[in-house]
Amino acid sequence: MRRRLPAASASIHSSGSSSMRGDLVIGIDSSTTATKAIAFDPSGRSVAEGRAPIPLANPKPGWFEQDVSDWTGSAAKALKQLTRKIDAKRIAGISISNQRESFAQFDSRGKPLRPGTIWLDERAQAEVKEIAAELGSEKLHRISGKPADVTPCLYRCRWLSAHMPKIWARTSKTAEVHGVVTHFLTGEWATSIASADPMGLIDVEAYDWSDAILKSARLTREQLPRLHRTGEIMGEVSAEAAKLTGLKPGTPVIAGGGDGQCAGTGANTFLEGRAYVNLGTAAVSGSYGKHYAVDRAFRSMVAVGEEGFSFETAIRTGTFLVNWMVERLFNVNPAKNPTIFKTLEAEAKASPIGAHGLVLVPYWSGCMTPYWDSAARGVIAGLSGNHGRGDVYRALLEGVALEQAMMTNKVAAATRPITHFAAVGGGSRSDLWCQILADAAGREVKRLETAEASALGAAMAAAKGAGWYGTLAEASAAMSGKPSKTFRPRTKDSRRYQELLAIYAELWPALSQWNQKLVAFAASERK
Repeated sequence: MRRRLPAASASIHSSGSSSMRGDLVIGIDSSTTATKAIAFDPSGRSVAEGRAPIPLANPKPGWFEQDVSDWTGSAAKALKQLTRKIDAKRIAGISISNQRESFAQFDSRGKPLRPGTIWLDERAQAEVKEIAAELGSEKLHRISGKPADVTPCLYRCRWLSAHMPKIWARTSKTAEVHGVVTHFLTGEWATSIASADPMGLIDVEAYDWSDAILKSARLTREQLPRLHRTGEIMGEVSAEAAKLTGLKPGTPVIAGGGDGQCAGTGANTFLEGRAYVNLGTAAVSGSYGKHYAVDRAFRSMVAVGEEGFSFETAIRTGTFLVNWMVERLFNVNPAKNPTIFKTLEAEAKASPIGAHGLVLVPYWSGCMTPYWDSAARGVIAGLSGNHGRGDVYRALLEGVALEQAMMTNKVAAATRPITHFAAVGGGSRSDLWCQILADAAGREVKRLETAEASALGAAMAAAKGAGWYGTLAEASAAMSGKPSKTFRPRTKDSRRYQELLAIYAELWPALSQWNQKLVAFAASERK
């Protein structure tokens, strides 16, 4: 039987009226590598920020972990830096964006039982198959919005219960990063449903934990944080947290969401026809819809809004692949040669569409959408002695753009029309890459000034909870800003890219069986 969380109501937010004296809100972005705490004004302008790193451990092949003390400690340091720059009395509310599919286990006193495991972790491959067979792949996808894949926490829950049973037996609470940071700030085990959702334990359409999935995860509701809709006040900054962060005791802590959904709200995907594309370490795109839909071409997430869903695609290697190619393939150290990216752009621009018959498939870290193949590997096809460095670099930019175009077409067909991208992230600073994406996708690409879309999306949730705006859509419209530059598809070039896209779409299905044999061969070497 499904239970549905009540929709957020105006009365929930009225408790934030006392904080309306503040003229700033804070968006915390707790990412894989660092925590950023940024103060924004009602127009979405960044006023001040603090930042602290988060170390990453790789204790065994396929294991990726972080200490819980680094999640909370980096949040404290970032907030302390920020509150040294602004008067904490100005803060009307605080909200959280976080790295997703990353969680930890705690005993009855709230102490971590072991390091947290993060979204990069691949130890639960066997559990993916077990749970998919147990629940049925289609049922699991329909309930959770996500095809069976090693990334969600669900499968690591099963792994921990089987491989670390003593720790699992002592687990009083298990929480994702948003829940952990909320507990640090307020002393309460509470989280946003838009952050809990990527764990793979939520019935997305019901906005609640799924009892069927919890059973497979070997969890109970009592072991999980209390769920809140985005924009709801979850608690207040405790006296202890205030000493560590510089925040004022009693500052409202408001439900935010996962970094991808927050980025969508930060880029105002509530606008008709808009999808955001974050050309960051990974290339992630998402669009908003009020009606639930599932398809293997995308992940369906609870949106950072009062209602609705975010339909996401993900290329695991975006600017990661750019850096890898420069450092590993071209053997150039960008720190010693800071003009290398500008040089490569010029060389790639001189190469024609299709890079003289060169195509790159960007699966350097496996493939999530649309094929869900963690063993997938990257491909550079068509190399000859006539190709130069600029051709290879252009093939990289085109490979990511073609992959995104292919997936966006599938999302639009299954949900609602997508007419343009709002581009954020470091890669969006490349005029060439934005233009290639516009031509390949046949859609405008609007570069946003928003450098920190996830933190801004969390700040919008805080603004809603503080009573500045009546809805998340209103907050997003007021705070997201205008595009700094628009790249329009060029008819002739776009037509040429459609020919290349048809070739590209056939490439991986034709190569996947060959890839499986290569992966098996490489694995046999390690035995």
